[in-house]
Amino acid sequence: MNVNQKVTVSRNLNVATAFKDIDNWVFDLDNTLYPADSDLWPRIDHQITLYVMNLLGVDGLSARALQKYYYQLYGTTLHGLMNENGIDPHDFLRFAHDIDRSHLKPDHELSDAIGRLSGRKFILTNGSKAHARATAEKLGILHHFDTIYDIVSGHYVPKPDPQTYERFFNENNINPYKSVMFEDLEKNLKPAHEFGMITVLVIPKLGHEDHREEWEKTTGNPTHVDFITDDLSVFLGKVTSREPI
Repeated sequence: MNVNQKVTVSRNLNVATAFKDIDNWVFDLDNTLYPADSDLWPRIDHQITLYVMNLLGVDGLSARALQKYYYQLYGTTLHGLMNENGIDPHDFLRFAHDIDRSHLKPDHELSDAIGRLSGRKFILTNGSKAHARATAEKLGILHHFDTIYDIVSGHYVPKPDPQTYERFFNENNINPYKSVMFEDLEKNLKPAHEFGMITVLVIPKLGHEDHREEWEKTTGNPTHVDFITDDLSVFLGKVTSREPI
């Protein structure tokens, strides 16, 4: 798919009017609200590998293999470690997100774009609330968000499990038919689409580093993705100005 290509296989969306009735703007955090070529996610990924190494007393290659196996099987490494190894999730989250964020700079363009959106704004993340707050604060966008709904809020059941979306909607009085979700992983947009949300896939710019797993990268034209952008700020600017996307 091409950058900013609209997908309308399952719904006849009109670009000019698709967002006019949106009341709820739902954003993933990692590799969505900050650029996918940032080294923030690799730092977290490395911390998770270290956690598995320390927990099980295995070498780095073995720890990483198990980490990725749990991630693919359970949706997050955390969920796998809880189910298979009975770990304390709070310890894991503290360790995984104990990273240096000093390289992250305020994104004034993104802040302005989010600020112009009419309605409530949410962060829906498989990470922790502390991580989301710290990261959004560094980006200069934390003040725009009404709620951060993290993995703890979702009872440690990660996206894309539909029950997490249902809990999120119910606890925040959200009508999914008046909502849009922004994500860097198209698998997490599938249940959002099925619940009635407009879906936007945020991808890396051409030639920039992509930290997603190979099996997570978009292929073909998934019918549950309505829009694709490689620049979230520009995309939101076009939404608020009603420019063609």
